[in-house]
Amino acid sequence: MKISIICVGKIKEKYFRDAVAEYEKRLSKYCKLEIIEVADEKTPDHASELVEEQIKAKEAERILRHIKEDAYVYSLEILGEKPDSVGFAGQIERLGIQGKSHIQFIIGGSLGLHQSVSRAADKAISFSDMTFPHQMMRVILLEQIYRSYRIIMGEPYHK
Repeated sequence: MKISIICVGKIKEKYFRDAVAEYEKRLSKYCKLEIIEVADEKTPDHASELVEEQIKAKEAERILRHIKEDAYVYSLEILGEKPDSVGFAGQIERLGIQGKSHIQFIIGGSLGLHQSVSRAADKAISFSDMTFPHQMMRVILLEQIYRSYRIIMGEPYHK
């Protein structure tokens, strides 16, 4: 299985980069992982809704260029479905059984995702009603993908 994470912006903090590298190493046993970073737009302080929408649209153009037609696409959105870890693992396993060999996850920038990206996704998921920095969300997503493979393979995982 190939897993792609399409995300807006680069990770600047070393501790997040280290965590991402650790999960990339762990996941190499289970899947082919690809992280695609697209440029983020600078958001001016006190930006109007119109300016924020324009920023999300520019980021969306960059994201949409990387979505593959044959991939199953998850968007990470606060209003998405909230599976537990076992349910999320089950989704990944079912996609493999159904013949999907590529799953893409999309993490938006600080303003979230433009509606065009939401429409392009097969499913929206959320990890919490809380808002997390997109750099941290990348680490959380990688951890949950890793946990999913441990569950699928019947290997021990922390409950």
